[in-house]
Order: sequence, then C-alpha cells, then structure tokens
Amino acid sequence: MASSSLEDLCFHINAKISNIKKCILLRDIGEDECRKPLLRKIQNEVILVHDLLQKMEIEIKQQEKLKDLLKEIKKAAEKHQKEAQHLLEHIPPYLPKPTQNWYVVHEPRGFGLLLAVFRQTKAVERKHAKKPAKEKKVIKEAALITTEEFASIPAYLKGRITYDQINAVVEQMNKAVVDKYKILYQPLKSMSAPVRNLYHRFVEEETKATKGAFFIVEADIKEFTQLKLDKRFHSILNILRHCQRVREVRGSGLIRYVIC
Repeated sequence: MASSSLEDLCFHINAKISNIKKCILLRDIGEDECRKPLLRKIQNEVILVHDLLQKMEIEIKQQEKLKDLLKEIKKAAEKHQKEAQHLLEHIPPYLPKPTQNWYVVHEPRGFGLLLAVFRQTKAVERKHAKKPAKEKKVIKEAALITTEEFASIPAYLKGRITYDQINAVVEQMNKAVVDKYKILYQPLKSMSAPVRNLYHRFVEEETKATKGAFFIVEADIKEFTQLKLDKRFHSILNILRHCQRVREVRGSGLIRYVIC
C-alpha cells in the first residue's frame, strides 16, 4: 500500500512539473514576434468558441423550457380527452343523432370527441332557439343647450332670451319629433283615420335632402306642442341653428327643421 501511494505521489509531482515546463515553453513562444499573429488568431478563435458556447447554453435553456411546456400541454390534452370521453358516454338521450352531413375531422381523439359533443349541443340550441326580438327603432332628439354654450351665444342673437326658455323649446321640439316618428313607425292597419292622414302628410313632406334624417315642420309643432310660433320662437330657432341643434331644409313652400 505504501509503495502504491509513493508511486501515485511521484506521478502527481511529475505531472505538475510537466505542466510547469509547458507553461514556460508557451511563455517563451508568446514572446516570439514571428508567432504573435498566429497566437492572436488562436485568441480570436477562442473568443468565438466562447460566444458560441454561450449561445448554445441559452438555446439549451430555451429547449428545456419548451420541454416543460410540452409536458404541461400533454397533461392538459389528456385531461380534456378524459372529459370529452365522459361527455360522449353521458350524452342526453334527447340530443339529435349525427347526420350524414357531418364532417370527418382527423384531429386528436380527445379533440374530435369534444367537437362532436359541441356540434350536437349547438344543433339543439338552434332547434329550440327563439326568434330574435324586433329591433327597437331609436328616434333622434336634440340635446339640451349647456350653460357653457349659452354663455358663448352672441348677444345680438340672445337678446333677453333666457337659458330656460331655450331648453323649454328644445324639449317641446323633441316631443314633436318623437310623436311624429312614433306614428311613422306604426303599422298602417292599426291607425285611425286622423292618424292615417297625419302619416300620409309626413310621407309627402319627405325629400331626398331629408332621407334618413329626423325633422319636423311648423304644422307638427302646432299638432303636438303648445308652443306659440311667434317672434321669440323664431329667435330661439336662430340660436338652435347657431348651436347646431337644428338645421333648415327648404323646399315646396316648407321649412323642415332637421335634428342635428
């Protein structure tokens, strides 16, 4: 045992001495001007190898992350497959059976089962779905004048007209618009004779310029409101045009007040 240990120690010391000799030799080579270009080239190659090793290490770490992610996806897929199998084995008897119009999908087994159950459920929903309710038609109304807008109205337009007086006219005009278009949206069969006469008048007053817009005329204001069509009313109309609440469309002897 003592002889073996002594031989190992001698081998270790000799290896160290050999390494020292190599270092001294390399040091001497490094001082040789003829070999310096080759040593620089080797140094550059070592740097490049070092960079490649770093990139390889980063790539390996990314691959490990992808591997872990794939494991999680596999577990989730297996779970979904079990759920789909359970759904397939417990399909309610009232669901319709598959027809020949179904497509054959070459997907993973769990996905295919889940897709089949989904299609059956949708078929039942379509069969028992109620008809959609009729879309409620919205009647456009003019917005009330704000205090900031009232303050910005030129004095020559405003005169002695108050903020409340302007908005009172706006509310009454909105009432006339709503009452008019409620009649226009009614079925003709449900109308009485006077209402049908109003309906025909409304239709005759339509023009290309008012297509798709909401408007009233002075006859509508008289019909549906208590407003007096006096000088103050027309002054307020000028204010509403200035504030872009209404605009005028003229033609066939009528002034149509279009809601902006």
